[in-house]
Amino acid sequence: MKTQAYLFMGISTFFGMVAALYMYWSYQDHGAIEWTGSTALVIGIGFGWMMGFWLLMAARRSEHFHGLPAEERLDGEIAENAGEFGFFSPHSWWPLFVAASVVFTAIGVAIGWWMVFLGFLAIILTAIGWVFEYYRKEFEH
Repeated sequence: MKTQAYLFMGISTFFGMVAALYMYWSYQDHGAIEWTGSTALVIGIGFGWMMGFWLLMAARRSEHFHGLPAEERLDGEIAENAGEFGFFSPHSWWPLFVAASVVFTAIGVAIGWWMVFLGFLAIILTAIGWVFEYYRKEFEH
């Protein structure tokens, strides 16, 4: 995970240099900073560093308890990473409902704030349904 962390942090640093150049060139060209692109680049920097930092801390925590993973060792074998990585629901409809709720909320910003409030309520309810999908009926654990 350290390699992924360094990639995220490196790309975010590159975005930082690009953001500085973008702001400088837009100021030189128009006499003012173009805020839409500048804001997007700065947000990209923050998200990239956030992910990189989280991956780095997770790698350190994992190494502390489990040692170096196979992909970080020179003598690591592919077969060491074989096995189950988690449970992924093959038939769930809840992600579709959550996405529809998010779309309804986003459209509500353009149409009316009452839709935004209803959309937030729908997002909360569908997220709860998705989280607790395997706590009832035939798929109960």
